[in-house]
Amino acid sequence: MKNKVTTPKIKIRKGDLVKVIAGDSRGQQGTVLSVLITKSRILVEGVNLVSKHTKPNAANPNGGIIKKEAALHISNVALVDPKTGATTRVGRKLNADGKLVRVSKKSGEEIK
Repeated sequence: MKNKVTTPKIKIRKGDLVKVIAGDSRGQQGTVLSVLITKSRILVEGVNLVSKHTKPNAANPNGGIIKKEAALHISNVALVDPKTGATTRVGRKLNADGKLVRVSKKSGEEIK
């Protein structure tokens, strides 16, 4: 019998406002650009910038060095509560329509 590979349940989605809580970019905030579920990593706008050397091409005729966001591990970021502005954990709850929605553990507010 083969072992079933499961992907972790990721509570942060594209478009969420997150704060970096560990690493070189600690304390910075930004919106999530993409979520790499299989690697448990996310790309955050303007955070964890790395220098990338590029060859000349049609888009960049001179080439050179560009700053680009690198992926962060999901455990190094925390969601920012939409109501209070502080970092919070994420829970799930049924709303009035009977739909499962994400809620902030600190304020109890629904995360859009």
